[in-house]
Amino acid sequence: MAITATVNDGVSLITDKISYDLLETDVEIITSGRRRIPAHSGVLASASPVLTNIIEKPRKSHGGSSKRVIKILGVPCDAVSVFVRFLYSPSLTEKEMESYGIHLLALSHVYMVTHLKQRCTKGVGERVTVENVVDVLQLARLCDAPGLCLKCMRLIHSKFKTVEQTEGWKFLQEHDPFLELDILQFIDDAESRKKRRRRHRREQNLYLQLSEAMECIEHICTEGCTLVGPSSKSDNNKLKTGPCSAFSTCYGLQLLIRHFAVCKKRVDGKGCIRCKRMIQLLRLHSSICDQSESCRVPLCRQFKQRGEKDKKMVEDTKWNVLVRRVASAKAMSSLSQSKKKKSEVFFKEESEDFIRIRKTKFF
Repeated sequence: MAITATVNDGVSLITDKISYDLLETDVEIITSGRRRIPAHSGVLASASPVLTNIIEKPRKSHGGSSKRVIKILGVPCDAVSVFVRFLYSPSLTEKEMESYGIHLLALSHVYMVTHLKQRCTKGVGERVTVENVVDVLQLARLCDAPGLCLKCMRLIHSKFKTVEQTEGWKFLQEHDPFLELDILQFIDDAESRKKRRRRHRREQNLYLQLSEAMECIEHICTEGCTLVGPSSKSDNNKLKTGPCSAFSTCYGLQLLIRHFAVCKKRVDGKGCIRCKRMIQLLRLHSSICDQSESCRVPLCRQFKQRGEKDKKMVEDTKWNVLVRRVASAKAMSSLSQSKKKKSEVFFKEESEDFIRIRKTKFF
């Protein structure tokens, strides 16, 4: 692997096999265990701007060794050795990441070694557990690693009952209440988003069901289905005997229409829940329908005319929102169906061409 270093005399060395032991080291790194690691100032300066500033500072002469001394304290000696070796050759083993990933993340942040910080952020994030997630979160905040912070927050949210029993959480409650408040706020926001998504999903399903009901009403009143035929034709005997594509919705609407036609409560003016529901569906169809003059759905034109006269009906905000969303769901549904039909036609043509080519080859 090619290594490039610039020593103090300005000479650049590029080699594949020769190690830096051929050059005299001019820096000694001292660790917490008083271990001395020899290094080259050119390599350290090219890898870290912080080490560059340390090396370029004027040093005091003590009459002893001419080498500059850099102290890296607060982490295990082996972690410092791995860190220095990474500055020479950017590679880490899985075992080193497992043993010193957290320490290397702190060193990479302090000495601004960006590529090492990216690798440590990813490696530590892959190894975070319920037991150490609080400690990793605190380190990630200190080391300005937002991706790792988010991963820890999500793990705490998903395993909060278990995290509450750990020593890290108990220590956090006693010594860092602000971080505890941030975590609880994150969990509360996540739960609120989850509730909003569920509510939105339920609403979308409701709009899709209403859109399907509108299509079924048009289908029943125009073509007829198993129980109910067109309203203005004398071909009620030509009903479809087989189920349609939306049979469950269509069948329920047919039963509702038959009840609406013979309900005595509706005729007597006493009111009926099923009839009111049918009237609401017919009114919704009228609000969406853009062909009221030729539409064959019962009461479509009457609801249109009544809506133009009744200002309260026009100004009903909730009703207008419902109409817009059902119309939008209907448009999206029809668009997806057209795309599905096009893809089915395409695959059918492709399969027919493939069969035809095979026949010409073998016959």
